[in-house]
Amino acid sequence: MIKAIAIDDEPLALKVIQALCDKTDFIQLEKTFTQPTEALKHLRKFPADLIFVDIHMPSMTGIKLVEALEQNTMVIFSTAFSEYAAKSYELNAIDYLLKPISQKRFEQATQKAKEFYDFIQKKDQTAEKYIFIRADFSLIKIALADILYIEGLADYLKIHIKDRKTIITRMTMKDMVEKLPSNDFIRVHRSFILPFSKIQAVRNLTIFIENQEIPIGRTYVDEFNSRYK
Repeated sequence: MIKAIAIDDEPLALKVIQALCDKTDFIQLEKTFTQPTEALKHLRKFPADLIFVDIHMPSMTGIKLVEALEQNTMVIFSTAFSEYAAKSYELNAIDYLLKPISQKRFEQATQKAKEFYDFIQKKDQTAEKYIFIRADFSLIKIALADILYIEGLADYLKIHIKDRKTIITRMTMKDMVEKLPSNDFIRVHRSFILPFSKIQAVRNLTIFIENQEIPIGRTYVDEFNSRYK
């Protein structure tokens, strides 16, 4: 069960969150707050797994509240102002709900929270099956077995996935390498990471994965040759 609290300066908005949580069997909404400072005091004593927080509040914005958190907590932002989406993404929010919140969007957001929560709780068993990537202002679950290759573009990465739309995320190649299981993935070029399982052929300094030709950088040749058999 995911323990949650909700913060919004509008009591009616909190009633909506409460009603939506009551229909969700894996979320227990323990308390609601109209004052962000009171919510912070509560969280310092009683950490929550998830917080629903409105961004636009007069005494303290939801963004400032999240920046003041002393523990890692899943966050789902809500607001009537769509221009805050980019900032919520920077704060690693699970999702971003635009008011008025529909039950369908609430279910989508909370399902993402549940998948991430389950992933963290069972990390030892699932770390080699999935990764979670932040893109398009939300958290996206990707099966490692579906990744064809990862391409670096300046500060962004393109994750090419079998039978699925390519995902673009703001992330460094170094951070991605650390996130992936080293036994299954290898960096072969300053701009490419790929899974051994998807390699179809290697000719000279070129790797073939489906219809894509991926170069092997000269500084990566020795490591690739020593690991690829």
